Amino acid sequence: MPSYRVTMIVGTLELGVRPEEVLPTLSGAIADFTTVESSDLAVVAGSPRVTVRFTADTDEAAFLIAEQGIDGTRVSVEPIAWQVTRMVHGRWEPLA
Repeated sequence: MPSYRVTMIVGTLELGVRPEEVLPTLSGAIADFTTVESSDLAVVAGSPRVTVRFTADTDEAAFLIAEQGIDGTRVSVEPIAWQVTRMVHGRWEPLA
């Protein structure tokens, strides 16, 4: 089964929410639909980014799963941007 990942740049947080609290929210929302392989929080160019790697049968299913995960975070954070990528021959490639 192919591996995918969704990467979200964390924007405005609700009062009292810390960036590291977004990761379990995103992971949990994705885990409701599929297997979560890993997750990570990083700061890139001064912006917090959360990444969740998961499995899906098709690109379409992966996009829908990622979208549901992002929607699950909107109660505590406003995402600046997000992207879904697929592992292809050892490289992460964006879904078209």
